[in-house]
Amino acid sequence: MIFSSKTHIRFDWAAKKMLRDKVNFGILEGFLSELLKDNINVKNILESETNKETNDDKYNRVDLLAENSKQELMSPV
Repeated sequence: MIFSSKTHIRFDWAAKKMLRDKVNFGILEGFLSELLKDNINVKNILESETNKETNDDKYNRVDLLAENSKQELMSPV
């Protein structure tokens, strides 16, 4: 069976749509905590950007302010 790209939700779209909503920060915190092997608490979204010029572009950026288990604040440099 052959599927067109319109029959599937793309992961990048789903992640971007879901994780930008503050209600879903728990999912993002769990992912980052496992990835960084530390307890991460997302405080705020500082900035987000999408530069989609064509249908194949996948450039998305989300800058977060987060806190680790030592209560150190982390954000992009």
